[in-house]
Amino acid sequence: LPGTERFLSPGSGRGLRAMRHFALGELVFACPAYSYVLTVNERGAHCENCFTRREDLFKCGKCKQAYYCNIDCQRSDWSMHKLECVAMCAYGENWCPSETVRLVARILMKQRVTTERTPSEKLLLLTEFESHLDKMDSEKDELNQADIAALHHFYSKHISDLPDEQALTELFAQVNCNGFTIEDEELSHLGSAVFPDVALMNHSCSPNVIVTYKGTLAEVRAVQEINPGDEVFNSYIDLLYPTEDRKERLLDSYFFTCQCTECTSKSKDKAKMEIKKLSSPTEPEEIQSMVYYAKNVIEEFRRAKHYKNILFLCLYFELLEICELSQEKMAAIFADTNVYMLHMMYQAMGVCLYMQDWDGAMSYGEKIIQPYSVHYPAYSLNVASMYLKLGRLYLGLEKKTQGVKALNKAVAIMEVAHGKDHNYVAEVKREIEEQK
Repeated sequence: LPGTERFLSPGSGRGLRAMRHFALGELVFACPAYSYVLTVNERGAHCENCFTRREDLFKCGKCKQAYYCNIDCQRSDWSMHKLECVAMCAYGENWCPSETVRLVARILMKQRVTTERTPSEKLLLLTEFESHLDKMDSEKDELNQADIAALHHFYSKHISDLPDEQALTELFAQVNCNGFTIEDEELSHLGSAVFPDVALMNHSCSPNVIVTYKGTLAEVRAVQEINPGDEVFNSYIDLLYPTEDRKERLLDSYFFTCQCTECTSKSKDKAKMEIKKLSSPTEPEEIQSMVYYAKNVIEEFRRAKHYKNILFLCLYFELLEICELSQEKMAAIFADTNVYMLHMMYQAMGVCLYMQDWDGAMSYGEKIIQPYSVHYPAYSLNVASMYLKLGRLYLGLEKKTQGVKALNKAVAIMEVAHGKDHNYVAEVKREIEEQK
């Protein structure tokens, strides 16, 4: 990778280091996916091969489930799609492997036909991925075993001689710890992939690069000035939350304790945990109790949302009620800018969007955007996506001035994070031009 090198990072193992200066918004490197899979929910809206979003896609004549831009995309994807095509035809409506299982199946197929280092493995081979099997608890091990069972169930007839149990256990653990989710400009989930060279970067809660996607190509751009000798840091997690929450998430998902400057200084924690100003000071025990409640209700909402695709619309009213009741309770102690309040506002906004309650979604978005701009690092995709959603809501509600202003703020961030030539940037600029 020109301008960078793999090196041994003190206390963090291998990492990526800059060999020259990178300016704000500059492309540090790009990495094609070693293997990838489009999420089932986006079939028909995005090309299975290149992830292009368009309306005139045509479907596979055999399974009638996969969609493509043209015959070239279909041919390019056939070596991977044929694996699912046959299985989907055989199982019909009973074909339901998880996205991780689908991705691992494609990795196994790729490994069988690839003998040389791929363009996505210039600095790190997929086989070098850490699995952290020795650190997995019983819950993670059970999930791993369930995925292995699903792989055998859905693919054993179509992939001859699957690796043994130990090899599959390690591969699933490697993918879970090093995989990436590909998202669009509003951070909607498009699919899953592995990018070995991108996975080489270590984590920081104050990252100097950001990863965005052009189809199935990962692009790594500088969101801070990077000087020769600096380590290149990405963020593995959502950076909205206070230090202890981030540390818990990193330890649970990636098995390390973060020691970055943001975690040691805790400089944003006070603002993130803003407490409502009351006539008498709130006791620390009350605050801790409310944090405990907030974490539980977030988990409750996550579990309820998990079933949204198989239940009826009434569930969305229940989800909205969870959001509203939790906000009401937390408001007794937390300020509106507190990240736990913001989390439930964001979930409520998503429910409103699904229910096409545009005014409700706009109201939540207006409460969220300013605190987001304070809590997140500069050039955050979370902030850009919120401006995008708000801008599009404003325009849909015929609030032209506010809509254009919000979209311009989104573009200012996206030109750094995605690059000025990205098609997402061009799309938003077209939306702005149409308002003139």
